[in-house]
Amino acid sequence: MALLTPATVRSLLSEHGLRPSRALGQHFLADPNTARRVVRLAGVGPGDRVLEIGPGLGSLTLALLESGARVIALELDRHLAPVLEHVLSAADGDALVVVEDALHTDYRALLGAGRWRCVSNLPYNVATPVVMTLLEHAPMVETILVMVQREVGERLAASPGSRAYGAVSVKLAYFATSRVVGAVPPTVFVPKPKVESVLVELVRRDAPSVDVPSRDELFALIQAGFAHRRKMLRQSMRAALGDATVDVLARAGIDPKARAETLALDDWATLARAASAP
Repeated sequence: MALLTPATVRSLLSEHGLRPSRALGQHFLADPNTARRVVRLAGVGPGDRVLEIGPGLGSLTLALLESGARVIALELDRHLAPVLEHVLSAADGDALVVVEDALHTDYRALLGAGRWRCVSNLPYNVATPVVMTLLEHAPMVETILVMVQREVGERLAASPGSRAYGAVSVKLAYFATSRVVGAVPPTVFVPKPKVESVLVELVRRDAPSVDVPSRDELFALIQAGFAHRRKMLRQSMRAALGDATVDVLARAGIDPKARAETLALDDWATLARAASAP
């Protein structure tokens, strides 16, 4: 089957009495060239196992199948799933549609062992939690290429000191490397969003790049530090470290007057070790 165009996307929606859901952040990819570009940037080839989250009407799914990949398409919208299955039934390839919430999926049961890729056009409203859920709970997914809102993508790939750098940037760096690999204009979607999108590539590390007593405690410190971005660490970290804040920062060699956005992952790890020391 040919890849979907704006005309075919609108026709499918009309034929099945569907409208894009604002609540679910649905913007359907409707450009074959963009779909094939995403697959190419993801490095997907024959025999690869690909998890696609939020497949919608199957624009990207068809391009993945065209490359020879085996696809599990995880779709939340139960009204959309039968249309997706209809579209994929006319295509050559191995695709399974699963109606489930990506934020609450048992990925070990769904994917099993072995290496997986994730290639997805993520709904704008859940892009960040979906990425973090995959990193935390789907270790078999080794590479991720996601299409997300530009602001979200820049935050995922941000470096210390940049305006977009935040708690998510640091937590992501614990699990993976990340970079923005391309821009996507609003014109390739139906309906057309009011914002630009970017493609972000994440490659899972073989092991975390820092050693800390507890990942949960590390993440709690990061969250506390970024809860009040404009405050110095001696103030913002009090919620997590209490009266010992200045002493812990000193043991970690971190300036109490610094702000959270200036600290790299290594600095946060050093702080976590200092906080857990007797």
